[in-house]
Amino acid sequence: MFESLSDGVQRVFKELRGEGHLTEYHLDTALRQIRLSLLSADVALPVVKQFIARVKEKAVGARVLQHLSPAQEVTRIVRDELVELLGSRLAELDLSGRPAVIALVGLQGSGKTTSAAKLALHLSSRDRYPLLVAADLSRPAAVSQLKVLGRQVGVPVFDPGDRKDPVAVARDGVAEAKLTGRDTVIVDTAGRLHIDEDLMREVRAVVDAIEPREVLFVADAMTGQDAVRSASGFAAALPLTGVILTKTDGDARGGAALSVVSTVGKPIKFVGVGEKPEEFEPFHPDRMASRILGLGDVLTFIEKVEAQVDAGKAQEIARRTVSGEFTLEDLREQLQSVKKMGPVSGLLDLLPKTGAFRGLSAPESVDEEGLTRVSAIIDSMTPEERRYPQVLNGSRKKRIAGGSGTSVAEINRLLKQYLQMKKLMKTARKGVRGLDLSKLPLPAPKG
Repeated sequence: MFESLSDGVQRVFKELRGEGHLTEYHLDTALRQIRLSLLSADVALPVVKQFIARVKEKAVGARVLQHLSPAQEVTRIVRDELVELLGSRLAELDLSGRPAVIALVGLQGSGKTTSAAKLALHLSSRDRYPLLVAADLSRPAAVSQLKVLGRQVGVPVFDPGDRKDPVAVARDGVAEAKLTGRDTVIVDTAGRLHIDEDLMREVRAVVDAIEPREVLFVADAMTGQDAVRSASGFAAALPLTGVILTKTDGDARGGAALSVVSTVGKPIKFVGVGEKPEEFEPFHPDRMASRILGLGDVLTFIEKVEAQVDAGKAQEIARRTVSGEFTLEDLREQLQSVKKMGPVSGLLDLLPKTGAFRGLSAPESVDEEGLTRVSAIIDSMTPEERRYPQVLNGSRKKRIAGGSGTSVAEINRLLKQYLQMKKLMKTARKGVRGLDLSKLPLPAPKG
């Protein structure tokens, strides 16, 4: 989402590197380029002006530490201000009440219904027992869409049936949650293509009837400043408590995220980072600011690994790797674990774009299609062939090539790389004999 902004801001700091001290010229040049980068990212002009003014005030009054370069000093100041601009800290959901009631509001097409299911899955993974309530009766497919998504994430959906009154549906949904022991209710309210009085009247009536602890506005990051204007309209009519920003994995310039907090005065609580139900994350302003500046987001990277990697399997693969028993079966398991965490380019985007990670974190360094083809080749092998690849002869390779949609040449290339890996592991094994595997920094077990 912040790719163009990130590139522009990082160019500023690259130009500052090597300077011995911070001068007015350095500062004015840097701020001019940062201003242009923010405007190019579709950040609201008043927000840009306030941001630049705060950075300049702090930079002019700051004494550059002797061990810091001008680039590092400006980076620190800009990062701190970006964190404030994005909401300063993680905003937790208010889940008080039995059940805790959450209402999702927003325009049609913003991803509101999908976000309701994603939020339900997110809460389920944290030992909550949510119920989805289909109170959007104005869009014909909304109820059926939510029911399909509910089955997909394993969360029940309160079906309005023949009811025509969204207020009654929402109220009955909350009552159903109490009867069935559900501790959280997520209400999907009506949407329109644009804000009008009928929409606001209906949504206000639903909110007044169920008195939710959270009223979350769902904004489409792809719409830029239109999302900010819509958020302002809803904030004027409803007691919003936060924002969910969707489609952040698309071709969005990031202006909505940087503008909506300042404009509406409410924090971004979640972001949708992909189409899959699990691609939904709490919004950490400090981590996002670091990513914009190319400093990486290692904490999110670790959380993704911990959520998807089985600690027991990781421990066993580490043991087999050290002992020289690593097979194509082990490589297959590792590729499957990586696939669960999303596109590799997305994972590398969380790494710092400096130092040893500079080339690795570049998008062009990732061959996603190549990794998919490797997985297809290994999946087309029998368990015996994965464990003992030396049995692969010409006819077996032809069969595997046909099953995986690849060629014998690609299979030979994979086997050659695998043998090179084994050779490297054998060499490395000499230096790790006596290593206590129980002390390896492996991820904690799930749950």
